[in-house]
Amino acid sequence: MGRPLAGDSWRTYRGAGFLGDSRRHRRAGLLGDSWRTYRMVAGMWIRSTMAYRSSFALTLVTSFCVTFFDFVVILLMFGQVRGLGGFSFAEVALLYGTAGTSFGIADLTMGSLQRMGKRIRDGSLDTFLMRPAPLLAQVAADKFALRRFGRVAQGLMVLVWGLLLLDVAWTPLKALLLPVTVVCGAVIFGAVTVLGASVQFWTQDASEVTNAFTYGGNTLLQYPPTIFAQELVRGVVYVVPLAFVSWLPALYVLGRPAPAGVPEWAAFVSPLVAAVCCGAAGLAWRAGIRSYRSTGS
Repeated sequence: MGRPLAGDSWRTYRGAGFLGDSRRHRRAGLLGDSWRTYRMVAGMWIRSTMAYRSSFALTLVTSFCVTFFDFVVILLMFGQVRGLGGFSFAEVALLYGTAGTSFGIADLTMGSLQRMGKRIRDGSLDTFLMRPAPLLAQVAADKFALRRFGRVAQGLMVLVWGLLLLDVAWTPLKALLLPVTVVCGAVIFGAVTVLGASVQFWTQDASEVTNAFTYGGNTLLQYPPTIFAQELVRGVVYVVPLAFVSWLPALYVLGRPAPAGVPEWAAFVSPLVAAVCCGAAGLAWRAGIRSYRSTGS
């Protein structure tokens, strides 16, 4: 299969308003269209999943148990030691819970973008391009896997467990910072996922690179920054800002100093970092769509 259209026709086909061209749609209208499209497509897959409730329940429990094994490793560690990098079990549980919940939400809502490379290679992306709806919303909601909620539930359980065990001098600011951290962390992970999907327009087979920053980043953030080399810590603060998902806000809640010489106020800039990541992801996505020429024969 070659290029389905050529010249001006092809540019119109891939640059039309229904692909999210901000020059033809107001930003609010585009967001509304994207949300409606995502809700309808995801709802269709949820209804399909719930038609087999027993199967769904089994896969949900399986997803919960598989992800819980990651935390079992931490439990086994603390069965032999009293601290990990100077952090207690409750403090590590807080780090694990915030990162795990944020990543679980992003994986639930945007995880289908992992198939982007396959769609580009086999030409199935063209089907989405021909529909009068925003492309990103369609691709993100396609094959919506409700079973991934098991990861969210597991992260929340560990987060609540850690909070119950912690002895923290709570203030209104700290209490507000925690839910904001979880939401902003999910947005940051989602933006990284979109960036990785955008790269597929050029590489077509680099999904594992994205997984290194999403799944790998989630695993990294579940442990205290004190056990890692300073170069790696600086990398997730200044290069790929995953430290704003969990480490920096959680360290402020715990009353611990920020790593890599980061100022204390950096714990409160997660919303700004999330906005910047979304902007970068949006630009990369638009550039990818404009460069797309359909699959080769």
